[in-house]
Amino acid sequence: MKKYLFILLLLCVFLSNSNGQTDFEKAARIDLMLRVHTKKNMFSGSVLIAKKGKVLLSKGYGLANTTSTISNTPTTKFKLASVSKQFTAMAIMILQEKGKLSTEDKLIKYIPDYPNGDKITIHHLLTHTSGIPNVTALPVFDSIKGNPHTLEQVIALTKNKPLEFEPGSKFNYSNSGYILLTYIIETASGKKFGDYMKEAIFDPLGMKNSGLYPSNGILKNAATGYTEANEGLIPAPYIDMTIPAGAGALYSTVEDLFLWDQALYTEKLVKKETMEKIMTVYKDNYAYGWMVTKYKEHKKFFHGGGIEGFNTVINRFTDDELCIIILKNVDNYQLFNPNKMATAIMFDEKFDLPVEHKMITLDKSVYKKLVGDYELEPGFILSITTDGNSVFAQATGQDKNEIYPEAESKYFLKVVDAQLEFNKDDKGNINSVTLLQGGAKMPGKKIK
Repeated sequence: MKKYLFILLLLCVFLSNSNGQTDFEKAARIDLMLRVHTKKNMFSGSVLIAKKGKVLLSKGYGLANTTSTISNTPTTKFKLASVSKQFTAMAIMILQEKGKLSTEDKLIKYIPDYPNGDKITIHHLLTHTSGIPNVTALPVFDSIKGNPHTLEQVIALTKNKPLEFEPGSKFNYSNSGYILLTYIIETASGKKFGDYMKEAIFDPLGMKNSGLYPSNGILKNAATGYTEANEGLIPAPYIDMTIPAGAGALYSTVEDLFLWDQALYTEKLVKKETMEKIMTVYKDNYAYGWMVTKYKEHKKFFHGGGIEGFNTVINRFTDDELCIIILKNVDNYQLFNPNKMATAIMFDEKFDLPVEHKMITLDKSVYKKLVGDYELEPGFILSITTDGNSVFAQATGQDKNEIYPEAESKYFLKVVDAQLEFNKDDKGNINSVTLLQGGAKMPGKKIK
């Protein structure tokens, strides 16, 4: 206990002396923050931070597997989820340099009977501008995601769906496009997707701990994905990794991803002009498998990923030659944002620590008084329900989540940093609620 209090005190000292520190001192602050919040059950994963080719921090936090109590390390393998897309895009561009395909090729060239395939190009698939519906957003997806699929079977799920818009006219993030790119890579290369990725990207870069997640789900030194529940961490719902393919089925480590980051400054994989095309912004700040923006005045190429049990992100601040890689194996730890924290510290910005909320015990009859619908905005309703033992909140179009009492009228969520305050009228009846999130207050009148 005394050691933990000392760490908290040291953390406060680090936070109050942020400016003028060396990069290694900043990385030490980040490491301390991560250790403290791992101890608070707010973080689990691996992190690597490097600047100008020099690794400042490379470390694992928390457990890769809670049953065997194996710790996360820099060589622990994580499911990359949508961080996979940048590798799929690179494979396409390597094949283009070899004359095996062109980004202007029509989809119909590879799947002759694909509806509207004469309108959709590889470029559209790379930039999420094809208009093809997102397969993971289909109502049927949750009921089938646990079953193995061939590429053709996954493609068939959206093949005959109407386009959401004319190809090239809009941006709409769609995993379907990158699953189709996986099929095109196999067709153009004559090899299985995983084999081609190994041959064209992972082996040349020495990424020995990266690849396509095996269909049998068995992978040595891999993290298990978890979800936080009332009873603690539980294994995340199962998804068969044959489904996401090039949209999200690759795995890697923070150390391998650093090799990838460094290679992107060179011509090890493709020529300079090809790399420039990969990183060119098209619609909605999206390039080929990368999102492009700025942090303050610092140019930033990044991509995040989320899949059952895992959250991932790679950030490349190319003008600063700074790389921040964070791979997490608990998918709903959201109160503490390690990506925001690490970025703020490396750029001498202020980072506010999350406020801890402690649950109290209440008579369950109190929950019944909260039940009802509260209108936060026209058409945006917050519904409060109870099963007699717990109380839940569900906003329009969002999941239902349990809320926890810290006072009779004050409740907090664990999945996001948000709180609810229930307000009473002169007669003591609850007549409204106030949602507090991100520094904003949103009142909602009880309408039912």
